[in-house]
Order: sequence, then C-alpha cells, then structure tokens
Amino acid sequence: MLLLLVVAGGAGATGLYFWATGTPGGPARAVPIEVPSGATIAEISELLEEKGVVRSAFAFRLVARLRGAPSIQAGRYELQTNMRPEAALEILDGGPIPEETVTLTIPEGLRVDQVAERVAEVLPVTAKEFLAAAESRRHALPPYLPKRRARSLEGFLFPKTYELPATADADVVIERLLAQFEEEVSGLDWGRAERLGLSPYEIVIVASLIEREARVDEDRRKISSVIYNRIEQGMRLQIDATVQYALPEHKPRLTYADYEYPSPYNTYLNDGLPPTPIASPGLASIEAALRPAKTNYLFYILVDDDGRHAFTESYDEFLNIKNRVQSG
Repeated sequence: MLLLLVVAGGAGATGLYFWATGTPGGPARAVPIEVPSGATIAEISELLEEKGVVRSAFAFRLVARLRGAPSIQAGRYELQTNMRPEAALEILDGGPIPEETVTLTIPEGLRVDQVAERVAEVLPVTAKEFLAAAESRRHALPPYLPKRRARSLEGFLFPKTYELPATADADVVIERLLAQFEEEVSGLDWGRAERLGLSPYEIVIVASLIEREARVDEDRRKISSVIYNRIEQGMRLQIDATVQYALPEHKPRLTYADYEYPSPYNTYLNDGLPPTPIASPGLASIEAALRPAKTNYLFYILVDDDGRHAFTESYDEFLNIKNRVQSG
C-alpha cells in the first residue's frame, strides 16, 4: 500500500512538473518585457507569469536554478505568450534588445536655453519642455555647492558628446548632464576656492565668464587672473559676455546703450560677480578659475582673428592697443 502511495505521489509530482513547465497551447502573441534594474529571479518569474509568458513562476525559478542561470540584465526583451520556461530563459540569458540611441553634442559655453534647443533637435522633447524641467527645482546640484536656496542649472549642464536613449525625456537628459559635471570635476582641488575668497558655486560663475571670453586655451588663466585682480581692487568686471547674457536677444556687436541695460548680470553697472553662471563651462575653464595665472593684469582686448587677447596692467596701455587694433 505504502509503495503504491509513493508511486502515485511521484507520478503526481512528475505530472505537476510537466504541467507547470508546459504551455497551455493556443496562438502565441508577442509580449514586450521590461526587466527593471536589480530585479531578482523571483521578481522576474512573477512578471513572466503575470504577462502570460510562462504558466508558472515557480517552474521558471526551478528551471533557472537547475540551469545555474546568471543574473538577468535589466532592459527590454521581446518574448511571447505560452513559452516553456527553458525557451524564455534562453532569450533572457541572451541579454536585452540593444536600445536605440541618439548622439547629443553640447559645446562649451552654451546657455541653458541653447542646450534646450540642441536637445530638441535630437530627442522627442521640445525646448519649452526642457526649460520647464530645468527650472522645476527638482534636480539637485552637485553636493559641494550651496543649497541655501534654489539655484539655476545654468553652468552645470556639462558640455560633452553623449549617447542617450532615443526615448529619453528632459529629466533623463538633465540628470545625465548634471552627473557628468560631478564626474568631471570630482578630481579638482575645490579647497582652492576658499583660498581665492570664493565659494565653489562662485568658482563655476568665474569659469563661465572665462568660457565665454576666452577663445584660445592659452588665454584662460590670464583672463581668470584679470577677474580676480579686479575683484581684489574693487573694480567692476566690465565683461561684455555678461551684457550679452542680460540682453533679451543676442547681438553681434554691443552698442553704448547696451552697456546701460539694467540687469543684475550687467557687470558694467554692478559690482562683483553676476548672480549665476552665464554658460556651461568646460573642464579647462573650471581649472582656470581655480588656478588663475599670477599677473597684475587688469585689462584685456581681442587682437587677432585667431581669438588671442592682449593683456595690460594700465588703462592707457589698453587704449593704445585698442587704437592700434582698430586702425590696423
């Protein structure tokens, strides 16, 4: 009698196994499955049963354990309903479908609104949507920057070439650019900011001024020195790029009236630094802001078509160079 029960029990278990690992039949239909990051085999098996891919989550876990399957990568998979666990597992072991990507290039020196236009060119995000997300205050700036009040993202959307999912929304792009900023600058000596008399946030403001003013690498640290020398002497910075930032529309050439444009960003009218960065600086400009050249320069002027500047200690010398450039 006992033998009969054992045989019957074994037959029942075998039957149950074959039922659980089988398919209910009927036509199969495609089922897209998104495996979340960090999902366990148990969580994936429940998802597969819920979507009708396999008959039994338990059977899928059992087959996965017997096969010693590695952890399944997060991502998108194309499966079908009514699959045997072995067949579903084989597809999952092969890795997710490669995600379609787009290339987004952010040059140095762009404003947030210009970044928004670049994003709108390659992703299904309008410039207006991007700006709304950037101004939403839901994105945290890097941790060493002050959080006393909400800050603009201006200056922190790091310039670089990115490969992004073709379906990325504005928040995904912003988080990626902010993370890149933090990664790029993490190795810099931010302790120098205090020695220069500025906060780390103000260093980024200085870097943005350098980025907008410098056209050749050799001028960056010299322009940085002019900014610090002027601050030390209590002089207004009088940087044209801040006026351009303040104006409602970009102008190829500033007029005398433009220099009187009322704005906290106009460094011809206001002492000290502008309230926020005026563009996204690259790493070279941030380094120059932290390590200005040791000079007594207080003035600089563009002198050739290659973008080089001449630097002077006196205003008279500046005027002499300006006259030579304009007459030549």
